[in-house]
Amino acid sequence: MDAYPLYFDYAATTPVDDVVIEAMLGCLGRQGVFGNPASRGHAFGNDAQQAVDSARQQVAALVGAQPAQLVWTSGATESNNLALLGVARRRGRGHLITSCLEHRAVLDTAAQLEAEGFAVTYLAPNAAGLITPDAVAEAWQEDTCLVSLMLVNNELGTLTDIDAIGRLVRARGALFHVDAAQATGKVAIDLTGLEVDLMSFSAHKTYGPKGIGALYVGPRAEGALQAQIHGGGHERGLRSGTLATHQIVGMGTAFALAGQAMTRENERLGQLRERFLAGVQTLNGMQLNGCARQRIPHTLNLTFATPLDTVALQRQLAFSTTSACSSAKAAPSHVLLGLGLTPEQAARSYRFSLGRYTTAADVDRAVTLIHQHAAQPAPFWA
Repeated sequence: MDAYPLYFDYAATTPVDDVVIEAMLGCLGRQGVFGNPASRGHAFGNDAQQAVDSARQQVAALVGAQPAQLVWTSGATESNNLALLGVARRRGRGHLITSCLEHRAVLDTAAQLEAEGFAVTYLAPNAAGLITPDAVAEAWQEDTCLVSLMLVNNELGTLTDIDAIGRLVRARGALFHVDAAQATGKVAIDLTGLEVDLMSFSAHKTYGPKGIGALYVGPRAEGALQAQIHGGGHERGLRSGTLATHQIVGMGTAFALAGQAMTRENERLGQLRERFLAGVQTLNGMQLNGCARQRIPHTLNLTFATPLDTVALQRQLAFSTTSACSSAKAAPSHVLLGLGLTPEQAARSYRFSLGRYTTAADVDRAVTLIHQHAAQPAPFWA
């Protein structure tokens, strides 16, 4: 067996690209750009501020935003919190719409707002596992102030029609937040044409470092957010704290690379996905969870008729039995349950996600391993 298993868990996190690492190293050590970006009275601080500004431009370029519309955060989880809590607490009351398929960073934040007296509607998906504009329209209430939905589902890889939903939300006067953590570098995003007011990003899903992300704050959301972290008034007063220059530069570099590689990578990974599916579809009872067409090529969630021997298989193949945000809890995936699967079916479901460094040989080896461990007899408690 190889020293490390094959990696098919890119949806959980991606390795940092070597080019990104090199850029980050340039911001560390006394010979690097180590200054505090807020210390603008000397060259060290000015150099750091220039590096931050350049990275902001790189992130903005990938998503069609203006650099000044981006607020640095510690990641998409914080961005989601700032979007939901910031809007709701600024208003003081109202109704929010989200879905039962969202990341825990949205669901748990929505639950917190419910505890504070806000009303929240959790939409169920249609038969294809998608949240539709009609579902949003049916849930609308007179005091609906915010709709929050993810662009790419982290467990299924399915795509939400944020273009159509954004038009609906805008026409009714509310704000629209989109969690795009799983989308950057995989889906073309142009915020100049989308009726989206807030959008969350994360670097570590896009071959950048962990611990850094951003929140897009569009024109209609300006003045509508209440800061959740205080002290220093950084980032236009929306997110205080000394900026981590090396992580920000890493995110900017990662997003620039993602823009250059997206088209060819989507085509290559689409071919590898079909190769993977062709290899495992001969297993009895295998089914793909979520819409087969409206999805990215990177992520597959599959249910098998009998459980895989995950303990043995994960020694050779890294994949996910649930999303990374929920894996610490011994409970069925809330996404799969929301899709209509039983707890027993959810327990026999697995996410395989491909990425920049996945090869055809990796796919073939993964398929072979899955067949080997699917052939193991089911444990007596299954």
